[in-house]
Amino acid sequence: MAFKQRNHAFDLLCGICILRMIVLHVAGFCGMRGFLWCEKMMAWTFFFMSFFFFKAGYFNKTVSGNSKEYCIDRTKRLLVPYISWTLIGDAIFFGMMLFNLDMFMPYLEKRITWEHNIMISRPYGNAPIWFLFSFYVAYLFMHFIGKVRHLRWIIVTFPFISYWLYTQGNPLPMSLSNVFLGIFFFFLGRLWKWVMQHVPRMTMMAISAVFIGLFIYFNIHYHGEYDMSLNQYVQRPVGAIVNSILALCGFAGILLSLPMKRVPFVNFIGEHSMVYFVAHYPLLIIYHLTHRLFYHTMKGHWEDFILCLAFILITCTWLVPKIESVTWLSGRMKKK
Repeated sequence: MAFKQRNHAFDLLCGICILRMIVLHVAGFCGMRGFLWCEKMMAWTFFFMSFFFFKAGYFNKTVSGNSKEYCIDRTKRLLVPYISWTLIGDAIFFGMMLFNLDMFMPYLEKRITWEHNIMISRPYGNAPIWFLFSFYVAYLFMHFIGKVRHLRWIIVTFPFISYWLYTQGNPLPMSLSNVFLGIFFFFLGRLWKWVMQHVPRMTMMAISAVFIGLFIYFNIHYHGEYDMSLNQYVQRPVGAIVNSILALCGFAGILLSLPMKRVPFVNFIGEHSMVYFVAHYPLLIIYHLTHRLFYHTMKGHWEDFILCLAFILITCTWLVPKIESVTWLSGRMKKK
């Protein structure tokens, strides 16, 4: 029996995206987000979270089918892990603060609000998993859009809706204003797959190279960034959308047109991205609050940046088989 080989190109891109996310989160706790290298990384990789929607669209065969079965399947794969890791993250976050409540009480009184749990899908103890909830809602939205013939054409208006919601202060609960642009990039991934299947490989590489060149030019001269977690536009909104499209299609087109080999560890992270995604932030919280309990700060300390990064990557790698064996943690369904 022949087994289908994994796509090393997208695993590589996925691994790079996860590594970039972990590095930036650790840098934030170390007070380095204002450093030049961090700002440059943000400026040139702001589209990385959009890549996960693009990748899902590229590989997704259909969002149709029986509505009940579809919704149950997506709930098990996305919503249940979101709830599970929300509880785990918050248990670690608030549980560790109980060891020295006097120290953390000013922070709790100033920052902790009940409204946070309603308006924002970023739990205190595991902020990055907003993505799972937005991804879940996006999948449901796409399913029911597909039920109506030609309704999917409204997706071309979603970038405008996303920006309009941003100008209105992102009023949708649970950070769902980002769903519209997520769906747009999902269908961009499907469209790009169709293009790649109908265009000769060398022509595809040339087109993709032009896209990358345009991305570099426009990102310098017409720069704009999009923070998907907050549905927030920085500088030029049109630049953020156009540059994201150019970068996603360009890099995907080049890498998928080339005979890619597996890059050790980076591809491993891409193959098991869910584990690194859901587990890295609670581990970062543990490292950070342990230091705080001993009256030590991570801010400005490169040794803590390196040690924390190593701690997270090593621990997540060790956790891969353990988390993936539990459906309510990983969203992986056991093969029948």
